[in-house]
Amino acid sequence: MTTELPLFPLGAVLFPGLVLPLHVFEERYRALVRDLLARPNDADREFGVVAIRRGWEVAESTLAKAGSDVALYEIGCTAQVRRVTERPDGTYDLVTVGRRRFEIARVVTDVTPYLQAEVRYLPERVGPEGDAERLGPRVLAAFRAYLSGLSREASSEQLPEDPVVLSHLVAATTVLTVADRQKLLAMPDTAARLRAELALLHREVALLRQVRAVPVAPSDLPVQPGPN
Repeated sequence: MTTELPLFPLGAVLFPGLVLPLHVFEERYRALVRDLLARPNDADREFGVVAIRRGWEVAESTLAKAGSDVALYEIGCTAQVRRVTERPDGTYDLVTVGRRRFEIARVVTDVTPYLQAEVRYLPERVGPEGDAERLGPRVLAAFRAYLSGLSREASSEQLPEDPVVLSHLVAATTVLTVADRQKLLAMPDTAARLRAELALLHREVALLRQVRAVPVAPSDLPVQPGPN
């Protein structure tokens, strides 16, 4: 069973439960927002966020461009609109929250100015009985060690113990490539995602301990670098 869903391609991966603010300025996506706002107040104002493939990944894609100017990953996450602010110049600021994962069956390009797709929603399976519950505390401890390596204060933050919520939070907030995040989004169940995250966190913690420093943005440096 498939259903049609408006698509919003991004250079990022959205996960269920995570907040995604968006500034919408391209006319085709302004049209998407207008179409969402035209729906009845009690209707879902939801669209699909799907990551854009880059470089060599495009050749690996099994999803055809289908007339689009981008190549997309097959798995995405819907974004539910929580707040819309229209600016005087006609652009929009959105506050959205990730809701549910989906798989693209077919991209539709000739109905609206923006992309749409026929999608299948993916259930959030927990995995083999007991695996997620056993992995959750280990991932939580590794995530705290990772946050401690980034910032002493960050490791004391309140973190979720629910395995499903934790798996999405770790995937969304750990410094990873889009490809790594996409692999985590596409995992078949929570236990598999937690298992992969445990390996990634151990790798990242080892790197942080090895370099004993975290790169900072140029704007954070006390002396700004010159153009050369």
